[in-house]
Amino acid sequence: MENLIDMFGPDQQEDVTEQEQGIVHCYHDEPSTMEQLPSNLPPEEEEGNVEYKLKLVKPSDFRMEHLVTQMKWRLEEGHGEAIYEIGVEDSGFLAGLSDNELKDSLETLEKMANRLGASLKILRGRVTEVGEKKSVLEVLVRKVPDDQQFIDLKLAVLGNVDVGKSTLLGVLTQGELDNGRGRARLNLFRHLHEIQSGRTSSISYEILGFDGNGQVVNYSACRSVEEICEKSSKLITLIDLAGHHKYLKTTIFGLTGNCPDFAMLVVSANTGIAGTTKEHLGYALALDVPVFVVVNKVDVCRPAMLEKTLTQLEEILKSPGVKRVPMRVCNSDDAITAASNLETKKVTPIFMVSCVTGKNLDLLKQFLNILPPGTPHSERERLAQDMTEFQIDELYSVPDVGTVVGGIIHRGSIREGDRLMLGPTDEGSYKEVMVKTVHRNRLPCRLIQAGQAACVALADVEREELRKGMVLLSPESPLNCCKEFEADIYVLFHNKSITLNFQTTIHIGTVCQTGYITKIDREHIKTNEKARVTFTFRFKPEHIRVGARLLFRDGRSKGMGEVTKVIPLEKDVNR
Repeated sequence: MENLIDMFGPDQQEDVTEQEQGIVHCYHDEPSTMEQLPSNLPPEEEEGNVEYKLKLVKPSDFRMEHLVTQMKWRLEEGHGEAIYEIGVEDSGFLAGLSDNELKDSLETLEKMANRLGASLKILRGRVTEVGEKKSVLEVLVRKVPDDQQFIDLKLAVLGNVDVGKSTLLGVLTQGELDNGRGRARLNLFRHLHEIQSGRTSSISYEILGFDGNGQVVNYSACRSVEEICEKSSKLITLIDLAGHHKYLKTTIFGLTGNCPDFAMLVVSANTGIAGTTKEHLGYALALDVPVFVVVNKVDVCRPAMLEKTLTQLEEILKSPGVKRVPMRVCNSDDAITAASNLETKKVTPIFMVSCVTGKNLDLLKQFLNILPPGTPHSERERLAQDMTEFQIDELYSVPDVGTVVGGIIHRGSIREGDRLMLGPTDEGSYKEVMVKTVHRNRLPCRLIQAGQAACVALADVEREELRKGMVLLSPESPLNCCKEFEADIYVLFHNKSITLNFQTTIHIGTVCQTGYITKIDREHIKTNEKARVTFTFRFKPEHIRVGARLLFRDGRSKGMGEVTKVIPLEKDVNR
């Protein structure tokens, strides 16, 4: 995107208020040997995974049962993670506790956690100065949901070519610093030409596991994927995307197809905002993915140049097209604050790291450890109860197993032995197939649910029958197969104006196909203008759902939109 300032129209984003600015600045008032909490917190909310407790001193058996039930509810709301603020009133006032009261409260909290099989980790605290000195603590409670092996998050890694994305992921997942010449990235590359050029051209996946105490599991003596998954209570899937402009199609496919919970934009300290950096940021914002920034290679950059890069970055983040509050993460307290506010999509944390010296990598790991789940609990429950929809983005032929498809399950659930509809074919029909086995992170599992990435082995299906963009559906699901659909679009950039028969590449989830505009509600569309159009796929019908986000691009022309109506191929589609 050439101009991020005008990326979204003036009516697309709310103004950043002074109160939101205070979220960031209240953590930088004064240094302390004890981590700082703000003087007051917002009032407690009934929903969500944050619970305020003034004190938990020797509760009765009846009270203990109520507290355990309440903790179970908060853990469900946080998809396995809950934050307890000890010494805080429901209004948000930090009253604090004496040393004995704090000790008894932590013992009670530990008993509650043990009843549920959860772990505790103290994140930070504060000594209040009102009257007698008292303490306030913030505690992370973590328990893997009963129907899962671990708490799972997906993180897309974006940024221009040669900023050190693959090196950063290599250092994070392997626990060994780079030698300054890219040694840490070698295990991430999938092709010989990537090793030779040092540039990623395909989508690669790495995992970063944390145990209940927040320690990285990858760094133990055994580093196989199976053992990391088995020992982790929280697993972050790192999706390494290409930075070079000629691989932009691959990068967009990785963003739309993998549905990441968060995006990490990597910027080089010595080159600043260059190449595809703005473009990648724009696509993440267009898909409504929360973004944080990592400024890499600070060890080879002079302080004046680093400050120039940070200033340039902050100006872009505060511009009318983005409207975020940039927050430089300089200590442990900043990392905790950044993680708790990232989901609001108002604050954008900025980390300054080095993969050679290891500077601030511990802050980045701490931040990743306490990142909250991207989808609210109520939304996850609703999607899990819906009819099954599994989007296919990878195809495999496995010896002694047969045809295997990989992708994301957006709705419903899949078990071994399920019978699903596979399609659409090139003619627009669907075929009934049976699920042989289901795997997540190379491990067999009984069940996969909405939001999870997995591989599914299919019976009696040949590899030649499949293509990326196909779906697996419940037999009773509506078959939204079409070659035409209506969409409300917004043009992010175009040299002149878009008119009828404008041809472009359309990205909707795992669907990537050339299409053209056959209807338009005005004569033409220019940069920063909206319109309702009808797109027609050029080659094959696709399964499209109303409400799906779309991106389209053609050379320097780029836009985004949302599907409003699907025009089916026929009244009755063959099943």
